[in-house]
Amino acid sequence: MRAARRRTTAAAAVVLSATLASVVLAGCAGGAGGHSRSAAGTATGPAVTARTASPTVPTARPASPTVPTASPTPTTDPVEAYARQRLSNLTLRQKVAGLFMLHAPGTDAAALRGFVDRYGLGGMILMGDNIPATPAELAAQTAMMKASDPDLPPLIGVDEEGGDVTRLGWDDQPGAETLRRLDPAATRAAFARRAELLHQAGISVNFGTVADVTADPASFIADRVLGTDPAGAAAHVAASVTGERGSVLSTLKHFPGHGETEADSHHSVPATSLSKQDWSVRDAPPFRAGIDAGAELVMFGHLAYTQVDAAPASLSPAWHRILTDELGFRGVSITDDLRMLQDTGLPQYQDPGENAVQAIAAGNTMVLEVQSSGTDPEALIDAVVAAVQQGRIPLAQVDADALKLLRLRHSLAAEE
Repeated sequence: MRAARRRTTAAAAVVLSATLASVVLAGCAGGAGGHSRSAAGTATGPAVTARTASPTVPTARPASPTVPTASPTPTTDPVEAYARQRLSNLTLRQKVAGLFMLHAPGTDAAALRGFVDRYGLGGMILMGDNIPATPAELAAQTAMMKASDPDLPPLIGVDEEGGDVTRLGWDDQPGAETLRRLDPAATRAAFARRAELLHQAGISVNFGTVADVTADPASFIADRVLGTDPAGAAAHVAASVTGERGSVLSTLKHFPGHGETEADSHHSVPATSLSKQDWSVRDAPPFRAGIDAGAELVMFGHLAYTQVDAAPASLSPAWHRILTDELGFRGVSITDDLRMLQDTGLPQYQDPGENAVQAIAAGNTMVLEVQSSGTDPEALIDAVVAAVQQGRIPLAQVDADALKLLRLRHSLAAEE
C-alpha cells in the first residue's frame, strides 16, 4: 500500500464540490473535506467552501415537451455513493456516535469489538494496555474489531511516534530526538517502516507526527519534536507524512503548536501570549508543510494562544477557522484526549459531555477521549445529541462531519 493506492479520484473531487455546494444552498453550515490521498477531498488544492459556490441559474423552460431537460449527473464514485447512502439511513444518534474515537482497556478482541459495536463508535484508540505481545496477535485483534461491518471499519488509531512514545514493542525505528539530527530522508525512511508495521497490524491512523517546534530543553515536548527551528521541523514533518503515505493515515499534532510553552497539557492548560503574526512565522510552518505533504488528520492541542482566543485551541472556533482558511486544511480535525482537560482540575472542564459538545461546536470532526473508568460513552453521545436538538450544534455540521468520516472509513475498506 504505497503511493499507487491513492484514495481520491477526480470524480470524488467533483462530487465533493457538489456536495458542499448543496449543503450551503440548503442554508446550513458544513464541515471540511479531506485531502488528495483520502476519500474526503483535496487539502492542497483550491478550497471548496460556501464562499465559492455559485448562485443557481434557472434552467430555461424547454421549447416543447419533446425536448428533454438535462438531468444531474449521477454519482459515479463508489466511495461517495456508499457514504451518502449510509448517511441517509443513520439516525441522529448514530451520526453523533460516529464522531467519537474512544478507548477500552485490555487485549480481549471480542470485548474490544463489542465496545465499538455497542456504542456505534467511529473509531478506537489503542493504548499500551491494548497491545499484545506479537504482531500476529495484534493483527488478529484488529481484524476482529473490523469484522462486524467490513465495508465500514472503525478507525483504529495509535500514538506511534517512536522514541519516548512507542506502543508497539517491535517498532525499532528511531524517534524524533534522533531523526531531527539527520537528513529528512532518514525521517521519511523511518516513518515508512513504522507505517508498514502499523498497516500489517491492522491500524489505520497514526497519531505519530509531532509538528510542534521548540529549542527549549525544559519543554515537556522537547524530546518529541522533529525540529528545533521552523524550517528544520517543516522539512522533517513533511518527510514523515510522505513516508507514511499509502500505509496509514497521518496526523499532525498538537495544533497550533505546543512549543511556545514549557507546561504539560496533561495537567494544565498551557498559555502563551505570542501574537498571531509571530505564530505564523514560528509555529505554523511545520503544520503547513505537513498539510501540503498530504496529512489526513490534524490533532488540536489543549493549549491557549491568548492573543487569538482565551479558550484552549481544541475548543476554539477561531483556531479551526485559521486551520481551514489560512492553512488550507480540508481533512479530519480531531481533539487531543479530552480527558486531559478534566485532569487539569479546572471547574469549567469537569463535565466530559460538555467538553465534547464544545469540541464539536468549535469545529472538530472527531472527538478523542481515553475516558476514565467513571465516564459513560452513552453520556458523551447523549450530550452531543441534546446539543444538536437544542441548536447549539447545527445538524448540517454533524451531517457533513459524519459524511466525511464515512467516506474515509469506507475508502480504507475498499483498499483492503
